[in-house]
Amino acid sequence: MRVLLMGYGSRGDVEPLAGLAVALRENGAEARVCAPPDQEFVELLARAGVPHVPFGPSVRALVTRPKPSPGDAFKLAPELVAAHFDTVGPAAEGCDALVASGLMPAGARSVAEKLGIRYVLASFHPFGMPSSHFPPPGRPGPPAPAGADLRTLWKVDAERVNALYGEALNTHRAALGLPPVDNVRDHVFTERPWLAADPSLAPWQDMTDLHLVQTGAWLLPDERPLAAEVEAFLEAGEPPVYVGFGSMAMRGAPDAARVAVEAVRAQGRRVLVGRGWADLAPVDGKDDCLAIGEINHQALFRRVAAVVHHGGAGTTTAAAVAGAPQVVVPQFVDQPHWAARVAALGIGAAHDGPTPTFDSLSAALATALAPETRARAAAVAATMCTDGATTAARLLLDGA
Repeated sequence: MRVLLMGYGSRGDVEPLAGLAVALRENGAEARVCAPPDQEFVELLARAGVPHVPFGPSVRALVTRPKPSPGDAFKLAPELVAAHFDTVGPAAEGCDALVASGLMPAGARSVAEKLGIRYVLASFHPFGMPSSHFPPPGRPGPPAPAGADLRTLWKVDAERVNALYGEALNTHRAALGLPPVDNVRDHVFTERPWLAADPSLAPWQDMTDLHLVQTGAWLLPDERPLAAEVEAFLEAGEPPVYVGFGSMAMRGAPDAARVAVEAVRAQGRRVLVGRGWADLAPVDGKDDCLAIGEINHQALFRRVAAVVHHGGAGTTTAAAVAGAPQVVVPQFVDQPHWAARVAALGIGAAHDGPTPTFDSLSAALATALAPETRARAAAVAATMCTDGATTAARLLLDGA
């Protein structure tokens, strides 16, 4: 069996695909991944031994560009739709199934339809799917009507997706002799999407009106040792607090590194600063703070006192599996929901809003560093599902 996995997004979107590709390989199938061309994703997939087909423009370049504007989404959407037909389509030839994920993969289902192969939409969280329990995440486009109910808000969400992707998608479908799609979002999701998230962190029964197939998170085993410099820092004192915001540019919080370092120090802890796409750096030359780049989160998070992060699905899951208390400083989309789940589970604190101050972050850290929070994080870690990728691979192989 041959499977094409595809997704456009950050590390939290690409690493799970690598995890599923490895699980498929271990079960006798072939898999390749269509993912952005960024060098870190090239290296990640090469490390996993997974063939990589570059797809779309650099994500990091888009996220860190100097002057983003609301109109950027309307330029990117048709470009990504075209990439589905020009890149994903040829990569899917000879495959038996196509698994799509990441930023609205408008076009993937059309490719599968034209080739006559199975199509699965996989999401790493349930928070962007139609729901009678919560409003849709913010998307570019006109604001929702004042006082609108949830049904109206989700209708507006569908109209926004159509405005972004509809014309480009139907133009390409017409070229292939396929009929037009009048609701791009629902067409992409299907009636039975997969949820690649842990049941403890993302219970879906009260989250969406769709019937999801929950596989558990797709984890990529990482056996890399920590760098000697990091090992030396960890061994030099009590467990530090890790602070990193991954792929977030943190434009709204330019002092995030300084605020975080000062707040952690006020708790009597040392600091590991993950540079990330915001290029965070130490605020001084003191030896209680070390800046690091891309690293094995699975190994590191087991050895820190707490993890301060943006609330991406991947980082939230990695910290939870490691039993590390968390402080989530959510920036947008699904991140406030992950922050709320961390707080509800008692495994950390949800920061109020995307811009930390010394006082607000200190209060959140006090909660995360409390002994009862660490005990609760360890208890939840023991319940976490770590074989979601194998579950998904077997579902694909069995045709379920």
